[in-house]
Amino acid sequence: MTEVLRYAAFTTDPAAGNPAGVVLDAGRLTDPEMQAIAADVGYSETAFLTAGGPGEFDVRYFSPQAEVPFCGHATIASAVAVAERAGTGDLVFRTRAGVVPVATARDADGRPTATLTSVAPSDAPVAPEDLAEALAALRWDATDLDPSLPPRVAYAGAHHLILGAATRERLAALAYDFDRLRDLMRRLDWTTVALVWRASGTRFDVRNPFPVGGVVEDPATGAAAAAFGGYLRTHHLIETPATLHLHQGADLGRPGLLVVDVPATGGVRVTGTAVVMPG
Repeated sequence: MTEVLRYAAFTTDPAAGNPAGVVLDAGRLTDPEMQAIAADVGYSETAFLTAGGPGEFDVRYFSPQAEVPFCGHATIASAVAVAERAGTGDLVFRTRAGVVPVATARDADGRPTATLTSVAPSDAPVAPEDLAEALAALRWDATDLDPSLPPRVAYAGAHHLILGAATRERLAALAYDFDRLRDLMRRLDWTTVALVWRASGTRFDVRNPFPVGGVVEDPATGAAAAAFGGYLRTHHLIETPATLHLHQGADLGRPGLLVVDVPATGGVRVTGTAVVMPG
């Protein structure tokens, strides 16, 4: 029987952060078997690792309904699981989105942490009709948008529509049309919609609807965090290098913290902890 580890990422509290399944020896599993395991686990993603050379792994990520090219929180959880068994150090994850270096270490309290470095980020404009459909599916008006954060489709391993919320109250009141948003996202290959509210220069509150994965909302989204860091850099919305603090999951009762380091060039780094979940 395949052993599935369960971790909460971007937190030290098993009842907070984003749950991820981790399979450390997936070499003999078929694609349908991985999909079935992810559906049974029911978390937004489960990571399946196959060891290559020392510290190197081929990694696949499955949501309950589909494979995704890259998942940040499951990467953090997987790296912490490896560090707990083999010690901290540098890892290489070979994903469908490209090669993702991951460095593991221990914090001041001795807990393992992991820092992933994304593939090269990029972004693209949103067609007006697609933006209008996204807003309609979210039940947002154009006046709900923060004009200082222009809508874009950002990428750092997966595509995410970035929408800035004008107020924290707008971000909190998330009640969207699941099927309508899912169908739009499938057509445009968007993995999540990143809804962000700027609390200060480098602190943001974030929510990520994830209907294409069969999940209403992702509690902490590392891939979107990396894409968002690249977006802020591209549009000169921060001075680089910068360290961002993204707070996510509080509206779900699962608060988590994503620390995002945005250098002047190159991949964006996302750091977090992970903790074993009971059961």
